[in-house]
Amino acid sequence: MNARLDHRNPLVFDTHELGRRPGALQRLTRTIDAPSGDAIFGIKGVIGVPGGAPVDLELRLESVMEGVLVTGTARARVEGECVRCLEPLERELEADFQEMFTYPDADDRGRSKQAEPADDAEDEDVTPLEDGLFDLEPVLRDAVVLALPMQPVCQDDCPGLCAECGARLADDPDHHHDAVDIRWAALQGLADSLQDGEKDEMSGAEAGVDEKQEK
Repeated sequence: MNARLDHRNPLVFDTHELGRRPGALQRLTRTIDAPSGDAIFGIKGVIGVPGGAPVDLELRLESVMEGVLVTGTARARVEGECVRCLEPLERELEADFQEMFTYPDADDRGRSKQAEPADDAEDEDVTPLEDGLFDLEPVLRDAVVLALPMQPVCQDDCPGLCAECGARLADDPDHHHDAVDIRWAALQGLADSLQDGEKDEMSGAEAGVDEKQEK
């Protein structure tokens, strides 16, 4: 398999130091800049790691018969918007992950695949190493997304917004609107109309009296 990964990419790691020796172990720490745009670590428009923000990685690379088992933790600051009151929010996120990157020429018992027929279904379930390199970005993105709240809130008891005027209820706990029973709304409208009519009649009567007095 021809190498397609760029070792200069901060999320591409080299496993050659493990030497394909089962039991060999390597620990790594690295800080990378989170990607931006469509490649953002998170749920676009909801919550995620801002583009360019630091992501701290702690990795454990372990050589096993069939490949390299990568176990790690990512820590980063995420930003988003409260789904209840629409206020901006931010919090610290920790995401754990584990992935097996297999040797292209070995099956799950470390034996060569060259003399065995390929199983396309099995190939879809494994992530092969490419010339001893692996790209952590897809694994890291999935781990961060799974660790994010699907419905982020600024606080657990956030009351949200007023359904009538959109005011933020946390800023005014006593905020309310006088409720009108819809069963009486029509009668209230009729009563207002009658009152307006009576006022018009009274105004007309007063105008008539004033005219007589002038005469």
